[in-house]
Parts: sequence; C-alpha cells; structure tokens
Amino acid sequence: MGRIVRVLAVLLPALLPGLTAPTAAEPAPLPWTGSWESAPSGTAAALPGAAVRNVVHLSVGGAAVRVRLSNRLGTRPLRLGAVTVALRAAGPDAVPGTLHTATFHGAPEVTVPPGADTVTDPVPLSVPARADLLVTVYTPDDSGPATYHRTALQTSYLARAGAGRAADEDGGAYPATTSRWYYVTGVDVRGIAAGSVVAFGDSLTDGNGSTPDTNRRWPDRLARRLSEHRLGVLNAGLAGNRLLRDGTGPSALARLDADALDRAGARVLVVFEGINDIKGTPPASDPAAFADAYRALVVRAHARGIRVVGVTLTPYRGYPAWTAAGEAVRQGVNAFIRTGGVFDAVADADAAVRDPADPERILLAYDPGDHLHFDDAGMAAVADAVHHALRHLLRPAPPGHPDVTVPAGPTAPRLPSAAG
Repeated sequence: MGRIVRVLAVLLPALLPGLTAPTAAEPAPLPWTGSWESAPSGTAAALPGAAVRNVVHLSVGGAAVRVRLSNRLGTRPLRLGAVTVALRAAGPDAVPGTLHTATFHGAPEVTVPPGADTVTDPVPLSVPARADLLVTVYTPDDSGPATYHRTALQTSYLARAGAGRAADEDGGAYPATTSRWYYVTGVDVRGIAAGSVVAFGDSLTDGNGSTPDTNRRWPDRLARRLSEHRLGVLNAGLAGNRLLRDGTGPSALARLDADALDRAGARVLVVFEGINDIKGTPPASDPAAFADAYRALVVRAHARGIRVVGVTLTPYRGYPAWTAAGEAVRQGVNAFIRTGGVFDAVADADAAVRDPADPERILLAYDPGDHLHFDDAGMAAVADAVHHALRHLLRPAPPGHPDVTVPAGPTAPRLPSAAG
C-alpha cells in the first residue's frame, strides 16, 4: 500500500494538473540604478590599519544599496577587511540603527586583485533621495597604492586605528579628515528609479570652483531638477581629463565603459570633454580629431541603448594657457557639436556662461577667479543648459503613469539636436 501511495503522489500532479494548487510566480526583482559615482583619478599612499569613512551624496533613493569599490589603479592585491554603509547624521556620525556591514558573496571581507573592481552584496538599507551615505572601508594591510578620487570637494573622515571601527555608529574614533574618496567608486540603489544620467567630463564636471561640502557641482544641481522624473545622476567628472589622449587618468575614450556605459541603469550620457586637449601640452589643434572622438563615443553609447547629449566647450580667456589659436579650435569644435548632427541633443553651456560683452570670457558672476571653472552660480547655469537639452530626450509616459521614460539609442526614433 505504501508503494502505491508513493507512485500516485508522483503521477497525479502530471495526470490531473487541474487538481493541484498553482505555484505563484516569483515577482521580478526591482532593477538597480546608479545613484552616486566617483571616477578613479589616481593613487595615494596606502592606509594600513586605518578605516576611511567616505561621505557620499546620493541622487535617487531606493530600498537597498550596493557599493562599488576599486583597486583599478593599484599594483598589489587589496584586502578589504570590512565595509559598512549607513545614513549620515552629521560629521562622521551614523543615524542610529542604519549601519549595516556589507558582504561579498556572503563573506565579510574580500581581496581585490590589482586592476580590478568589486561590488558588495545587496545591503537592506532604505535610503531617501539626496541623502548623505557613510561608506566606511577598513584596510588592515599595506596593500600598496590606494585607488582614490582626488577632487572630492567633500570632507570625509579617518580612524587611524581602524580595527573594529568600521561598525561604529558614533564617529568619535574618526578625528582626522580627508578631502579624497578612497576606494569607493559608486553606490547603486534598488527601487523604482527610472534610470540614470551619466555626467562625463573633466574638472568642470568634477566640480572645481564650487563650494566644498555643499553639493553644488552642476551634476548635483541637475539631480535636483530631475528628481520628479526619478532619474539618478552620476558624476563621472575627472579633473585634468582629456578627450583625445591620457592626462589625469585615461582618456575619455579609454575610460568610457568603466566610468559610464557599464554603470547600472545608465540611460543618457552627457559629454562635456575637450577643453583640456585645447589648452594642454601639446595643444590639440584639429577640430576634426574632436569630431572623430565624439562620433566614436556616440556610436559606443548607442550600441548600448544609451542616448548622448553633447555639451559645448566654455570660454577660458584670462586663464594662463589661453591662446588665440586655442580659441579658434574651441569655436570650431563648438560648431561641430551644435550642427554636426552626431548628438541626440545639445546643451549649449558656452552660450549659458559666456559674457555677452566679451564672449571669449566667462561671465564675471560665474567666474571663481581663474577664468576657467565655474562658481556655484555658474554651475547652476550649466545644469540649466543640460536640463533644457534633456527635455528633448525625456518623453512623458502614458496618462496616469508617473514615470518619465528615456528612449533607447539605436532603436528609438531619431531626435533632432537642440540646435535644430
């Protein structure tokens, strides 16, 4: 009898499927979207035994986070002894009850090979839009040169005796400060965000000239303007970066995948690169070379379903490296950006920040004093120009649906540039 019962248990579900209870389909997991980024800019001396409490400012929120960490520019294996995340209360203090230890395939630590990146497992931490997050990284060993981002324009904190301190909610063990971000290169969120916009550029995007510890870079300003669309904004700016050749970090073409196209949920790429090539040594003198590089960027982005906004190069007369020949190149490059038909939309930052009475210079109200970068007001003007261009790519969702969607690159209808 027992054998008959066992046979029937196997055969009946197949013979009489209508008599068995249906299995509920598992809901699809919510997608990951990039909420914050910093591009590796170089290396600093290792901090063996220390814990760095990096302060990062998110753009969009979500119900969980994961952290990207990098040994991309290191030369030796990097041992991460502990990584924690928490909402920031003030200074190095965490909001009580929000600190979580991140894991790597379930383990509390990981060793990252030189030249490689890693990402944590999902951390069940609900984060609101535009929140400050503490990402604390403890490195127990001397792992050689530390991959970092130099121009953070954000105060982070350091515990020299970091063993066990990554899990501190109270920041009392973090008396030292740093103006760099160590190891951390991104924070993704899982939730209802509609995707992200990647701001890809040099120091003008990185934030030079804006007020530190205030999040007034133009990508930060843009994030506020896009909040109603639930679009994240990732700052892939790198001070000193060039379009055509390596400078500070690899060239734009060389770092495009790692710093832009591979980022979670990337929907739009905003390209604001080239002025360092014009004023560099040797200076780039052929606008056609810029045109070829821009075309290559756009082709690669479109192949990934990502639309591209081109940003005109802004004035810099008065800066020590300015020359009349360089100005002629800038004008030629801008003519191509505006009318070349390569970009899906154009943000005319040149028109937004130049002095109408002297268009080879930045408007005095936007100039922090070096005649190249932008102060807080200038950053807001650039953000407005990019936001205006993005309106050509953002299309309203069907009535009754709160989302705003971004059409994919190679399969969407061709949109005219903002220049017409």
